[in-house]
Amino acid sequence: MLLARKDAPGRLAGRAPVAIVDIGSNSVRLVAYEGLSRSPTPIFNDKVLCGLGRGVATTGRLPQDGVDRALAALRRFRVLCAAMEISDIHVLATAAARDASNGPEFLAAAEAALGAPIELLSGRREAELSALGVVSGFWNPDGVAGDLGGGSLELNEVKGNKLGEGITLPLGGLSLMDVSDRSPKRAAKIVRESLARAKPLKKLEGRTFYAIGGTWRALARLHMRQRNYPLNVMHHYVIPALDAADFAELVERVNTDSLVAIGSVPSGRRPLLAYGAVVLEEIIRQAKPSQVVVSAHGVREGLLFERLDAARRKEDPLIAAARELNILRSRAPQHGEELCDWTDAFLRSTHLSETPDEKRLRHAACLLADIGWRAHPDYRGEQSLNIIAHAAFIGIDHPGRAFLALAASYRHLSPEEDVGPHLRTLATARMLDRAHILGAATRLAYIITAAMPGMLPRTPLLVQKDKLVLTLPDELADLANERVQGRLKALAKLIGREPSIKVK
Repeated sequence: MLLARKDAPGRLAGRAPVAIVDIGSNSVRLVAYEGLSRSPTPIFNDKVLCGLGRGVATTGRLPQDGVDRALAALRRFRVLCAAMEISDIHVLATAAARDASNGPEFLAAAEAALGAPIELLSGRREAELSALGVVSGFWNPDGVAGDLGGGSLELNEVKGNKLGEGITLPLGGLSLMDVSDRSPKRAAKIVRESLARAKPLKKLEGRTFYAIGGTWRALARLHMRQRNYPLNVMHHYVIPALDAADFAELVERVNTDSLVAIGSVPSGRRPLLAYGAVVLEEIIRQAKPSQVVVSAHGVREGLLFERLDAARRKEDPLIAAARELNILRSRAPQHGEELCDWTDAFLRSTHLSETPDEKRLRHAACLLADIGWRAHPDYRGEQSLNIIAHAAFIGIDHPGRAFLALAASYRHLSPEEDVGPHLRTLATARMLDRAHILGAATRLAYIITAAMPGMLPRTPLLVQKDKLVLTLPDELADLANERVQGRLKALAKLIGREPSIKVK
């Protein structure tokens, strides 16, 4: 009888879990991660909407009911961290605790409740960590990171792995609600005047605005549902700037309870939607970005990224995540690594052009090609598609995610079979063509290797003039049966060549 180990085999070995507690102006959140890595995976995520920042802008004090809720949440988080055997706990506090006169008193009580020291972030430090979160979560970002909390808005320029000089502004949703006396129109005037002096926005025209924070994620989710968008993933959700401004204006104007899918937004966050919309609309009107991109990474992930050594920071987060999933779910992880090299040689021989971004997507797809093997054969394609489409990947946009999911599903299906029609709407014609080709190539690779390492380096697949030639060494000649010939023929058809098997 198989017994479950205390250390679950579904977790990567050699990693100590780490937790971050974020004491924000609206919510208090605990996120526990599997460990420090280039693509951190949460193993537990929970929050309590405490509203610590409610009234701070007008009274100067944290509300007692918010303090009580926050301390209760922190005591609960302490128990949960002990249950998860996490000793590496980092606690952050932001605008509400920073600005309130009773902030020091609350932080002392919070440290006692959680049993861990708390780092009170300055506005500039918060802006730095938010921007590092964008560096962590996107491949070569270029624009301005904006983190909207309950008490403040942090802005910082991001280009590649370089940051600008961040600023903080008192434009959080709760703060705006208080100082405007719950009037979005008055809030708009306050935001307009404050943003006019925001230096990071002067460099945003024609670039990307990375929107961080729960209120903006809630707005984006409503936008996504109104469009009937085919993928329910918030990270790297893209809204053209003018469309985002129009939608923000709509949210400001109408009763939010009338919006489609408003039920997906927690009731405690709904009153802040109009104020988040005011800030977003004014940023777009003044700074003229080309698009708004939602970031699920912010201060917490920025802190994790900062703790990595220089070499690990330079890793490709998509390849790192795909490699981890390959280790956890494939029959033989080394086979996925060999598949990258095998398809490298195949693609070069076809003379089909391939950009560096397309190559990294292909390598990720190779590493993910066998993650659905435990499913029933009739559903491996569908399961692979669903796992990849909704995985917690970073460093990839939604068209790229669709490519990975489709390529993995085509590895299990013949080219004539239809799969993922909703995802196909996200991919370009070129991406769909490459997904079919890669799926057919990996489909051939697995039938000649049984997913075992050491076979692909001995069985090259190359285009030679007008033929697609699979070469088998003499000792593997018996592999050349009808199924192998059929899959080779299907791939050859996709690239306009004649199939051929050579034994030597």
